[in-house]
Amino acid sequence: MASTSDIRKGLCIKYNHDIFKIIEFLHVKPGKGPAFVRTKLKSVTTGKVIDNTFSAGHKIVDVRVETRSYQYLYAEGDTYHFMNTDDYNQITLEKSSLDAPGLLKEGVIVKIMFNTEDSMPLSVDMPASVVLEVAYAEPGVKGNTATNATKPATMETGATVNVPLFINEGDKIKVDTEKGAYMERVKE
Repeated sequence: MASTSDIRKGLCIKYNHDIFKIIEFLHVKPGKGPAFVRTKLKSVTTGKVIDNTFSAGHKIVDVRVETRSYQYLYAEGDTYHFMNTDDYNQITLEKSSLDAPGLLKEGVIVKIMFNTEDSMPLSVDMPASVVLEVAYAEPGVKGNTATNATKPATMETGATVNVPLFINEGDKIKVDTEKGAYMERVKE
């Protein structure tokens, strides 16, 4: 058993007969009244995100988890295949359990969190950023760079990312996996 003082980003807890991962939290101590913790919880089974407020000192049931490194191999429909980098065992996960499946490139190392009680995979943590090649982008028109204008570009994985006008097909760009946003162009 833990209390609200133990809440941190990434902690998995049992709440409402489901397992949730804390993705955001804020300790609030108003001038009048008791303190509380405002949280954003993501269900590891359904992917649904809910907002919840715990009063200070509230007891929460934390779930013991273990994190292992896996390499993304390939996708087959809505099933994604991963290989453990230590013992080469393979597992498959459904598309719904991934945060940003469109940004997964073959060979990328991800961290998969497992429940230690039943060895069930809970969540997949992508690297902070990935480098992808632009497969298709409209050509930029000369002189259209006065503002922060962007255009949609299709990546090699099939994901669509808004990029600046100077990005062309064949360019490699760094993409933030949490927001799915363009970060910078990668020089070779």
